[in-house]
Amino acid sequence: MNTRITDSADLQRLQQLVLAMPMARTLGLRFLRVVPGEVEVEIPVAEPFTFRPGQLQATPVFAIADFAAVAAAGSLLAPGWANATIDATLKLVAPARGKSLRARGRVIDAGRLLSVCAADVFAVADDDTETLCATWLGTARNIDTTRAA
Repeated sequence: MNTRITDSADLQRLQQLVLAMPMARTLGLRFLRVVPGEVEVEIPVAEPFTFRPGQLQATPVFAIADFAAVAAAGSLLAPGWANATIDATLKLVAPARGKSLRARGRVIDAGRLLSVCAADVFAVADDDTETLCATWLGTARNIDTTRAA
C-alpha cells in the first residue's frame, strides 16, 4: 500500500464511492473540498431529520462527521483499497441548527490496516456563520479489495 491517491481522478472516484451509498444520498451529502488527507462535506438541515423545528437529531450529525473523517482517511489509501468505520465517538457541543451542517474531516494517523481520523461539524446559519456543534474521533479499517475474502 505504498502509493496514495494523489490525482484528481482518484479523488473523484472516492467521491463517487461515497455518494453511491444510499445514506449519503438520503442525507443530501455533497462534497465541498477533497485533498489528500482532508475532506469537507455538507448536508442541508432537512425536516425529516429534526427532533424540533430546524434542529437536527444526533444521528445525521454523527453521519456527516463519519463521512467526512473516513473519506479523508480513504483519500490516503492506494487504489484498490477501501475503508470502513470500526469505532467512533461523537461529542455534541452546540445545537445542530441552521440551513446546513458542514463537516471537515482530517487524518490523524494513516496506518496500513487502521487509520485514525477526526471531524469537526459546524452548524451553518443563513448568513454562512459557522458554529461548532460537534467533534468526532474514530478509527477506520483499511481493506485491500483486490484480495479475495
